[in-house]
Amino acid sequence: MRGLENCTVIQGHARFQSLHTVVVNDGVIEADKIYINVGGRASVPEMPGIHDVPFLTNSSMMYVDFLPRHLVIVGGSYIGLEFGQMFRRFGSEVTVVTSGPRLIGREDEDISAAIHTILEREGIAFRLNAKCISLSRHGDEIGAGLECAEGHPEVFGSHLLLAVGRRPNTDDLGLEKAGIARDQNGYIVVDDELRTSVPGVWALGDCNGKGGFTHTSYNDFEIVAANLLDNDPRRVSDRIPCYALYTDPPLARVGMTDAEVRKSGRPALFGKRPMTRVGQCVSTCH
Repeated sequence: MRGLENCTVIQGHARFQSLHTVVVNDGVIEADKIYINVGGRASVPEMPGIHDVPFLTNSSMMYVDFLPRHLVIVGGSYIGLEFGQMFRRFGSEVTVVTSGPRLIGREDEDISAAIHTILEREGIAFRLNAKCISLSRHGDEIGAGLECAEGHPEVFGSHLLLAVGRRPNTDDLGLEKAGIARDQNGYIVVDDELRTSVPGVWALGDCNGKGGFTHTSYNDFEIVAANLLDNDPRRVSDRIPCYALYTDPPLARVGMTDAEVRKSGRPALFGKRPMTRVGQCVSTCH
């Protein structure tokens, strides 16, 4: 980026001073068009005891160079299940705790059940319907209070991973000085062409709540560039979502779930085929 002609790179914390004015370090920058792409970070909810125990997030987990004896994971969705299977195969005891009645709640029930069965067969323990999770220290162990309908009301482990989603980095940008609106979750409100609530400012990537993936962030750029430079009216609502859960076997999805189709009221044809009937997925070795 520093080698590009007509491009200046400034490192620092930028905050809006007014609609078209941004302050970075000791400098003031003015522009008719401003693009916000500040990303997100791991969410750390204010659950009881959270400040009394050490914990890992999806970011700090990448620096773990040891094998946890018993990894307790709070969160039964993509990040939690990927790290859970990974460290179970490394040799850790793993318990996944989630407040929901099933895993990866945004997927269809049969998909959730299949993933649950696969991971449970590998020795991962699950505690569902943990409605009031609290954390505490017990010597060298971390205790997670669950208040579950079934099973012991507390689970103990050597390490704790919080995998309860991510939040946008929009807390300290001075958005209110520019009149830029955020929703109740902190995401910058944008229209179908990623324009914010004020003219001349666009929000792209994780901070607008429209994707949260590298490929959707890049597509945000394509949408904005097409509208501004090519007179091509591309829209977020035209995007067909696609993503993957990197367990083994992996789960990939493109488009709507069964539940989303039914909720939409659209006529649709459904077909199911088990992977045991797909030749490439059946091993020839016995």
